[in-house]
Amino acid sequence: PGISLMSEFLGLAYVAELPIVLFNIQRGGPSTGMPTRTQQSDIISCAYASHGDTKHVLLFPRDPAECFEMGAEAFDLAERLQTPVIVMSDLDIGMNEWVCDPLTWDDSKAHDRGKVLDAAALESFKDIKGKEWGRYLDIDGDGIPYRTLPGTHPTKGAYFTRGTSHNEMAGYTEDGRVNVRILERVLRKFETAATLVPKPEITIRDDRSKTAIIYFGATTPAVREALDGLDKQGVKVNAMRIKAFPFGKEVREFCARHDSIFVVEQNRDGQMRSLLMTEADVSGEKLIPALNFDGMPLTAAFVEGCVQKRLDTAKAAAE
Repeated sequence: PGISLMSEFLGLAYVAELPIVLFNIQRGGPSTGMPTRTQQSDIISCAYASHGDTKHVLLFPRDPAECFEMGAEAFDLAERLQTPVIVMSDLDIGMNEWVCDPLTWDDSKAHDRGKVLDAAALESFKDIKGKEWGRYLDIDGDGIPYRTLPGTHPTKGAYFTRGTSHNEMAGYTEDGRVNVRILERVLRKFETAATLVPKPEITIRDDRSKTAIIYFGATTPAVREALDGLDKQGVKVNAMRIKAFPFGKEVREFCARHDSIFVVEQNRDGQMRSLLMTEADVSGEKLIPALNFDGMPLTAAFVEGCVQKRLDTAKAAAE
């Protein structure tokens, strides 16, 4: 419920380009739903949270250890991209006991604060770039502007953060042409994000197989067990674990090489499937929903059953 209640502020952070990290421990819905049961049913609402044209970066951890690791990565991405990043956990991970790798931290890790100008950079900015500094000015072509921190310089680097339409210098505008320019630049930043987020985990069990499974988050152990079970039955199914949105080229390439792709997710409406169709241009004909939304952790038997039922139907049709 916190995501829906605060979606207006997510839109503010998106357009004002403020780095924010949120953890969404998804539970059964709609509304209060099953508050002690798990689902993966906030994917669409988080990807496009707020009104107007918004797109947010999502990370999909598989267990508590990856929540820990992606938590740190989310802060780096949020500051580098200057945008909200939402870590999409769920109640299975957040409430149940898990066996996972120990949580370890490298004290030598240097956080990536992104394009932050210090006092010296502000002094020489015009000489280096040939332009005056502007909070929402795209200098490098990646959609990400340079920002400052309060108190960095006694006279330079201050700006007014607003949720209204603004120009590159952070000034209010109702000029539609400027608004288009800003929104297109923010979209370029989202395209840059696709190259920075964690890449999918791809498992090819048979180069000749045209059947695959896409999965993410807490469904990982069940899907992996199901893949082994199918393998023992002589059914070779390739797999891809999605770890982030926006989707990189690896996701598109994996989908392009397969004809039948089961999309395993814990919601009624096939939200990840919809996102793949909308944002990765994957044909809906090849994306087969494998939906479990009873609030319980996914089982390998459910996944195997979905695949076998489809294969048996196809075999019967061929005969």
